[in-house]
Amino acid sequence: MTKPLRLFAASALALAAGLAPAWAQRTDITVAMQLEPPHLDPTGGAAGAIDSVLYANVFEGLTRFTESGEVVPGLAESWEISEDGLTYTFALREGVTFHDGTTMDAEDVKFTLDRARAEDSTNAQKQLFAAIESVEVVDPQTLRVTLSQQDGMFLFNMAWGDAVIVAPDSVGEIKSKPVGTGPFRFVSWTQGDSIELARHDDYWGEAPALEEATFKFISDPTAAFAAMMAEDIDAFMAFPAPENLPQFEADPRFQVLIGSTEGETVLSTNNAQPPLDDRRVRKAIAHAIDRQSIIDGAMFGYGTPIGSHFAPHHPAYVDLTDNSAHDPELARQLLADAGYPDGFATTLKLPPPSYARRGGEIVAAQLREVGIETEITNLEWAQWLEEVFTNKNYGLSIVSHTEPMDIGIYARPDYYFQYDNPDFQALMDDLNTTTDPDGRTAMLQDAQRIIAEDYVNGYLFQLAMTSVARAGVRGLWADAPTQATDLTGVYWEE
Repeated sequence: MTKPLRLFAASALALAAGLAPAWAQRTDITVAMQLEPPHLDPTGGAAGAIDSVLYANVFEGLTRFTESGEVVPGLAESWEISEDGLTYTFALREGVTFHDGTTMDAEDVKFTLDRARAEDSTNAQKQLFAAIESVEVVDPQTLRVTLSQQDGMFLFNMAWGDAVIVAPDSVGEIKSKPVGTGPFRFVSWTQGDSIELARHDDYWGEAPALEEATFKFISDPTAAFAAMMAEDIDAFMAFPAPENLPQFEADPRFQVLIGSTEGETVLSTNNAQPPLDDRRVRKAIAHAIDRQSIIDGAMFGYGTPIGSHFAPHHPAYVDLTDNSAHDPELARQLLADAGYPDGFATTLKLPPPSYARRGGEIVAAQLREVGIETEITNLEWAQWLEEVFTNKNYGLSIVSHTEPMDIGIYARPDYYFQYDNPDFQALMDDLNTTTDPDGRTAMLQDAQRIIAEDYVNGYLFQLAMTSVARAGVRGLWADAPTQATDLTGVYWEE
């Protein structure tokens, strides 16, 4: 936020001198993304594209993530935690209104949390709220949340996009007309093309420099390159054609932002479907994969090899890549030991992102070398969510899990991996009730080892954040600690 403040000060000086600041020539921006959200309710869907548009812009939570991944106050300006760690008393900010003009108070937060944890909730991350025993309104500006057990991640969980606060009267139409408390309000959605946002003039916090923002959806990498080169768009977040990045870097009209993400890119595996329910088969798949070839071939070198479902930049990370080193001969032997000396056939269902489509072709070729034939099906995002994520109708897939610190998904037997390990589930229960930092680190490292040694998935690489913007754009996040395109600090400097 400090850069816009400095610019406003500089602007005042310039106006006093009779000069118009250069950046004031632009108060709008068009940002492109590859994936279009299937709907606009971040509390009712698994698609990260929803958060990419709406997180921090339209919707806010009690807490929020910064670009560095730090958790800071959001709609709650402060909180107190009881000595036993079970009661959180939140002091809400004064003067917060929803975009429909209604006041946001403790009743709205209670409604949101109760809705998210309800038995019929469609929240994709319902486990974030599992420890909540009760939510009480103390007064309009004070909320008390009581947990059934200590949860060392509770404030972190409340920063997720799945935990943003919604207006009760809006939920009937929230999927097409979202109403939040953020610095931008929803204007329109032209499905298949774009979403329009406008600055919310009654925002409780610091006003953004931008007055209007358009999110443009361009799924084809070639079209993405053409649109950027023609300057039809001002920025493309997570640019889908990494082979073009050197050309943008050499062009003074543009800047290339290289950062990290929370995106563990995995060869998702249906652990309940024969023969993938056999650990030896999953281990064979893991040893058939050459991660670096996938990174080089699909991502043109952008990405960090991983051997478990954990971000390399996290302090608790353990490098387990040697556990599944590329070894086709071992893969063939494991298949023979499992009763498949001639291999087998399975499905490989791929969502739209380039890392999946391009990576899928490479993975299929590597599996074919050890006798595993894959039937590739390219799915649109909504189809992937229905077939793979919801109905679990797949053998293999490739997807980046961009939620922060989400290793806990392996403790959910009904998750689309269908991995059911009581020991891992017990470990996650212990982790959730542990607040000691050293103890949590040890448990997280044990968790990484368990899923790596069970070969739950093929662990490929940590997705890099590779974005392109016009040279005058400032304030875009280079890193992606959560899936978001935070425009609150974005401005033009030309």
